[in-house]
Amino acid sequence: MAAQELTGAEIVIKALVDQGVDTIFGYPGGAVLPIYDALFQQNKIRHILVRHEQGAVHAAEGYARSTGKPGVVLVTSGPGATNAVTGLTDALMDSIPIVCLTGQVATHLIGSDAFQEADTVGITRHCTKHNWLVKSAPELARVMHEAFYVATHGRPGPVVIDIPKDVQFQKAEYTVSPHITHRTYRPKVKGDIEKIKEAVDLIANAKKPMFYTGGGVINSGTVASQLLREFVRLTGYPITSTLMGLGAYPASDKQWLGMLGMHGTYEANNAMHDCDVLINIGARFDDRVTGRLDAFSPGSKKIHVDIDASSINKNVHVDVGIIGDCAHVLEDMLRIWKSKARRPDKAALADWWKQIDLWRERKSLAYKTNDEVI
Repeated sequence: MAAQELTGAEIVIKALVDQGVDTIFGYPGGAVLPIYDALFQQNKIRHILVRHEQGAVHAAEGYARSTGKPGVVLVTSGPGATNAVTGLTDALMDSIPIVCLTGQVATHLIGSDAFQEADTVGITRHCTKHNWLVKSAPELARVMHEAFYVATHGRPGPVVIDIPKDVQFQKAEYTVSPHITHRTYRPKVKGDIEKIKEAVDLIANAKKPMFYTGGGVINSGTVASQLLREFVRLTGYPITSTLMGLGAYPASDKQWLGMLGMHGTYEANNAMHDCDVLINIGARFDDRVTGRLDAFSPGSKKIHVDIDASSINKNVHVDVGIIGDCAHVLEDMLRIWKSKARRPDKAALADWWKQIDLWRERKSLAYKTNDEVI
């Protein structure tokens, strides 16, 4: 059967449908009208009209967080694309998968300072995982599917596909490889087993341990959260979390110390400062957590698990850095812990919990009521 020939705009819509997209957030403009025309010729994808392109990306972020699927954005050239930059930066910082489609002036006008021309690829290079300028319709299907792969694999994040207006009119066959990848992007999901063994040894011999978890656990899925809960309860160690990691471990559990950082609890921050082994699972040592880097958890051995290799030793030097997906690394940690029948130092752990309970008595989140305040 011959491959189907479609316009570039129709290829965009078909690729979105094939990726399971059911909702797209956008604001129309001249450079993306062909895509909007194709969008309105079908009923599988719902379009949500926003009032500003930044709002489109933020709405797509909320959609991605709540559904677990990548958020999709459609904006026009020039100011449409530049207005999306704040949302794209936010998505990159918070590891949220976004596929942002931007219109561009016709290919023969690129570089001529044409109406609403902007260097979208250059502008978004530093606030996306990857971006593409598609210069011909035959490469459009491949790029569309590649973009979803990059946005959702490894550490999730935003990508941009810049599509000139003439490419949206060109016709090409819609062909897609059954094995969608990217020629250079190969995220590592399995951690180095020797480093995991080293980390387990450090965790087992800790006197004042502390689990510090982040959004990587959430992004890794429910299995990662389940493995984290099992491991933390098996050890009996205290656990805290960043804002992005809330929900991976139940806040009602007695081992939970609350959120940490400048908006966190007294006990969580003091435990982080005084611990002797800090186990970072899927967090990035953000400045809202660390404060002064030279005074952050000064006496601890530090373990850092992160799928993003660039995050290891970026802000805080660690003793054991493990590159991999949280679920895979936690699975190996649990297996090794159980196989070696590890048992924490009960006496030291009891003393550690006594100290933590003293900090808890401060009830840092409590406040006094005042009848004069209405």
